[in-house]
Amino acid sequence: MGDSTSPSDGPAEPRRKSKKPKYSRFTQQELPACKPLLTPMIVVTTFALIGIIFIPIGLASLSASEQVVEIVYQYDVDCIPEQSQNDKVAFIQSSVTNKTCTRTLTVPRHMDGPVHIYYELDNFYQNHRRYVKSRSDKQLRSKASEKVTTNCAPEATTSDGSVIVPCGLIAWSLFNDTYSFAIDSKTIEVNKKNIAWQSDKEHKFGNDVYPKNFQMGGLIGGAKLNASIPLSEQEDLIVWMRTAALPKFRKLYGRIETDLDANEQITVTIQNNYNTYSFEGKKKLVLSTTSWIGGKNDFLGTAYLTVGSLCLFLAMAFIVLYLLKPRTLGDPSYLSWNRNPDGHY
Repeated sequence: MGDSTSPSDGPAEPRRKSKKPKYSRFTQQELPACKPLLTPMIVVTTFALIGIIFIPIGLASLSASEQVVEIVYQYDVDCIPEQSQNDKVAFIQSSVTNKTCTRTLTVPRHMDGPVHIYYELDNFYQNHRRYVKSRSDKQLRSKASEKVTTNCAPEATTSDGSVIVPCGLIAWSLFNDTYSFAIDSKTIEVNKKNIAWQSDKEHKFGNDVYPKNFQMGGLIGGAKLNASIPLSEQEDLIVWMRTAALPKFRKLYGRIETDLDANEQITVTIQNNYNTYSFEGKKKLVLSTTSWIGGKNDFLGTAYLTVGSLCLFLAMAFIVLYLLKPRTLGDPSYLSWNRNPDGHY
């Protein structure tokens, strides 16, 4: 007998692959789940527990913040001579003006060492997209990638085409004000070691990468770098290259390892070199101790206190409301997930 299939039928169509996912209790959301019933007792207990936990944390944070001693001095205006107050930009850009500024600061309370020295800039948008992108991480990490300057324009190469290391606007605008301190004519040593993140020094800045053609153009943006020291040891640069998220920020300059007594007079010599006047920025010198929460920060404690107090208030309000106008709770056995498989309750 011959094949019953007609030649006109042609070959069978291949079976289509189904896009239906493989069945599992996870993809079908059939795993056991916790479905709490928000009874008045559970709601009141939850709010009360949050309040009891948050309020002590807030008080402890505020207490720690209060123990931090800070000296904040804004010097961008004070360090401009009276005759140059009307044209601050010309003063700061001039190469012949004397930018040394000496001021005396009084220690308000005893400051336990180490005392951290910060510079604070205001109205400086390090988070601007083009500014943040103006760097070459490959170049910073390895000498082999020295010529990788894709995003660094206009600070990628010199006028004769030589590569700039480190390239980009972030490095070019490196902060270059300097501070020195003395008490009773005795110089206080400033420790500038270990001010950068260890991970940055080990993984983001190569020990075989050295500055090259840096700040050699016609327009100087900021500090110069020692060409004989690898980038992994240029900690001022490493601190600066970690860009800030907000226009007002502080960056660590160094540490004073000794204690400072109350009412001591600190003579500060400032080299006011950095140009913040072109964009109406502000510069401050900050001396600060630290606590277990870091520097002075009242916001954290205030936030905990606010949330904790609000939760306690809501817990008490729900208790009063439940006592004045109680409501009969429904029977949870009628809920859909409490049904028997046959559909009965």
